[in-house]
Amino acid sequence: MSECKLDHTHEDVQKKYESQKPFLPEDMVPLFEAFFAKEHTQDILNEVFHLLKKYDLASKEEKGERTSRLYMVLRNL
Repeated sequence: MSECKLDHTHEDVQKKYESQKPFLPEDMVPLFEAFFAKEHTQDILNEVFHLLKKYDLASKEEKGERTSRLYMVLRNL
């Protein structure tokens, strides 16, 4: 994934999540619900946005890495 200099809002992340939700593991849904119920730092918002970006188009290997990173972030907030 390339680094992006844009800061993504809570709403940006939520829209990206909604577009990628059908491709994410089902057990990740409650983790995202808890995520969106709280405020987060800009770094966390940007990281989650970029992990979700084009998730559906990622290779199997890349998708696995992103899934692991998403679980790590979502479970440790």
